[in-house]
Amino acid sequence: MRLIDLAVDRQPERSGFGRRAQPRGLGLNVRQEVQLKLGTMNGRGRVEAALAMGVADRPPVGAWGHTYREEWSPQDLAAITVERARRFGWDFVKFQPRASSFAEAFGSVYHPSGHRLRGPILIKPAVPDLESWASVRVVNRKVLDDQVEGVRLVVRELGQDVPVIQTVFSPITVGGYLVGKSQSRVVRELRQHPELVGPALERIAEALKDFSRQSVDAGAAGIFYAISGYAGRGVMREDVYRDVVLPYDQVVLGALPSAAWFNAVHLCGSNLNFGLVRDLPSHAVSWSIHNQGNPSLAEGREIAGRAVMGGLSQRSTLLYGPPSKIKTEADRAVKETGGRGLLLSPGCSVPPRVRDTNLDAVLSAVAA
Repeated sequence: MRLIDLAVDRQPERSGFGRRAQPRGLGLNVRQEVQLKLGTMNGRGRVEAALAMGVADRPPVGAWGHTYREEWSPQDLAAITVERARRFGWDFVKFQPRASSFAEAFGSVYHPSGHRLRGPILIKPAVPDLESWASVRVVNRKVLDDQVEGVRLVVRELGQDVPVIQTVFSPITVGGYLVGKSQSRVVRELRQHPELVGPALERIAEALKDFSRQSVDAGAAGIFYAISGYAGRGVMREDVYRDVVLPYDQVVLGALPSAAWFNAVHLCGSNLNFGLVRDLPSHAVSWSIHNQGNPSLAEGREIAGRAVMGGLSQRSTLLYGPPSKIKTEADRAVKETGGRGLLLSPGCSVPPRVRDTNLDAVLSAVAA
């Protein structure tokens, strides 16, 4: 697959676009020069082209999923993240800390399951009752520091050619984990008792803002801001979300440092209030096009007015294959978008039982 955008390629070449300089002959035309550059394109160059709504030699690819055993050690998590990025040829890395880490920072207690297919086990929620919202604050800073250290180690190993983005849960997502991962309860209590839940979400947002800045200082190219299950029409109407939840999102997203050049907003779930992305500043939007009621890649790109991340079904095609089906989905994504502004990836986290042969097929699907 060879995709060329002359308008994009005529722009001045920025650092990180190639590993070494290419000789130029006086008789080369523009297309020949482009082809020489494409031969040295790296992950950062592909991502930058996609974020600029352009096309490189191929769309950048990446995938992520939990590694439950390794997630309890920043060193182990960094090591397996680097190993997978190199093995599967990812152009970018979405760092995947354990999902419970944000809740642990605010006082929830989790234990490892000890099994590679099972996530952390909740022992004690930080907010067992309504009154507990008043005491929500960071009580375990080390768990967040561990995730920053993990990113630092990955960036150190992969270098600048493969951008790494840090996962950051939205305040409402963290709130749901604090009550025991109950969407309905946190939404109900926020709407009925904003005087209690609102200040807690403000403190969570401030902590996440600081965590995001520290991650960028550690070398992350930006953040992957995950709104996990709260942006769907089945949870609340779009106008309600804008009124009671969006302000906390904007605290985090509006304070990202200028060095964060690759920020993605992830809307998790079905029947999304996708218009929310217009007020969620980022460079790319991630969602599952395979979930019911969600827009296609082209539709989402039109609504968001920015690059899109997705196209592959994480719970069917990537999980069960075969590679030929993965290629079919990749081809469909490229055809639908023309490759412009496309970062080919799963629509959400890939289950840990995924086969390596299917992950190998992601790069192969666009590298032909």
